Amino acid sequence: MIDLKKRNKIMSRSIKLGHCICDPRQKCPCALFKEKNVCHCAGEHLEEKTVETQLTRLVENAGCASKISQEYLKKILSGLPEISDPKILVGTGTCDDAGVYRLNDETALVQSVDVFTPNVDDPYTFGQIAAANSVSDIYAMGGVPLTALSIIAFPSDKLNHKIMIQMLLGGLDKMKESNVAVIGGHSIKDREVKFGFAVTGIINPLKIVTNSGLKPGDNLVLTKPIGVGVISFAHQLNRAVSTSIADIGKSMAELNKIPSETMVETGVSACTDLTGFGLLGHLGEMVSQSGVTVRLNVNDVPVFNGVLDCLREGIVSGAIERNKEYVSRYLEREGDIPEEMEYLLCDPQTSGGLLIGVPEEKTELFLGRLNEKGVRCASVIGKVACRSEGKIILSNKQSGEKDSRFSFGRKDEKTEMEKKVSCCGNENLKECCPPPGNGHGIAGGHNAESAFAGFMEAAGNSGSISLRNKELMAIALSLISRCEPCLKLHLEKAIKMGIGEDEINEAVWLAVSFGGAPVRMFYSSVTGKE
Repeated sequence: MIDLKKRNKIMSRSIKLGHCICDPRQKCPCALFKEKNVCHCAGEHLEEKTVETQLTRLVENAGCASKISQEYLKKILSGLPEISDPKILVGTGTCDDAGVYRLNDETALVQSVDVFTPNVDDPYTFGQIAAANSVSDIYAMGGVPLTALSIIAFPSDKLNHKIMIQMLLGGLDKMKESNVAVIGGHSIKDREVKFGFAVTGIINPLKIVTNSGLKPGDNLVLTKPIGVGVISFAHQLNRAVSTSIADIGKSMAELNKIPSETMVETGVSACTDLTGFGLLGHLGEMVSQSGVTVRLNVNDVPVFNGVLDCLREGIVSGAIERNKEYVSRYLEREGDIPEEMEYLLCDPQTSGGLLIGVPEEKTELFLGRLNEKGVRCASVIGKVACRSEGKIILSNKQSGEKDSRFSFGRKDEKTEMEKKVSCCGNENLKECCPPPGNGHGIAGGHNAESAFAGFMEAAGNSGSISLRNKELMAIALSLISRCEPCLKLHLEKAIKMGIGEDEINEAVWLAVSFGGAPVRMFYSSVTGKE
């Protein structure tokens, strides 16, 4: 019930001042009062509704793309006095993931803090990602996280408090999974949602893994695919494929605990975790602090499905541009590197994987242990070549070992031949686009089938035409050819890719414009749609 006496008293004061006392940027009566008949200054609140809120639509920069650029940050830090304390084992001087403070010969504190904006819409999932991202800095140093303090910014006058509760619950559950006790926190009212944690852990001073230990001969291992920032930005524009959104959500919520424990068991040279500065930004710090040159094979970098298509369609965020400009000082190119690949390597990650320098003789053991423990996407993406002032050589040499595109959390069990002949991801290939070869009376047998499989793979991959547009073309062509299995397959795939009904209808009518009423009747008979 509204207390009109209280409202009138407070609003009279605000009107006399010429400003709303809750938000001095507005005059009284404010926009909220005019629209909703609610005065926050008088303690009134909007009627609570269980309405779904798309958190990513409420922020300018999603996830760790909201970080201040490396260039700007270093300019600020260079103007601050250096802190001298012999107990500081790792400080701000090396731009490492966390600070380390020695307590005694056996124990040191390792501390970090991370706060960022939502890059997924579900509050609970965002809370999980914020927690996983925050403890990742401790894991990157080889430490064991113990306690955390939550930090949350929330527009409490605009959003339902249940959203904040779900964020906190997601964070608490993920911290529990990390065996971390959340012992307090801090909250502020803000226009944008932000969430994160300050985390404290312990580490043996003799076993700290820093970003400055790369040595010639080390292999560079990355434990998660990249492309989180691209998909998040595409989602803000309503142009992301639903399966890609789900994939990055699973990846970001996964802890780096197992890779961290495994690298400590195995013994590695250096480590950092990937966040807002992108793969090249964080690798740039590694090569600079270590004094080495790294040759990075861009074709071996694991990438989420749909990312390269987004980049080819011009979905490139301002954060990518800022990162790209900064890392140019470290880069050399060996061969032609596609522009979209350079954009990808500068894509800001949120709760990304660990980037680890592993001695060559330990690499096979390290990867084997990760695989046994369920970390399937870990990949060797480069090698430390020699000592230098810090350089990254981008190479596009084809390794031929694997397809570097991943759907996170799904291990691909298909053989190379099966991958090649799956023109559209259809396991029942003979029902859709059957290849010539044995059983079809065509000479050449297996060679012809292999050649055709290669052709189908090339035709089905994205190039100058995106996969999204090719799928719409496939629907139209399936109709013209009256192939029922083809049509069902491509309609299903289009829906999974997030292609809207309006777009599908346009492809259908394009086919009808060429094939006439029989094509329309065929479509209706297959789909049941009039």
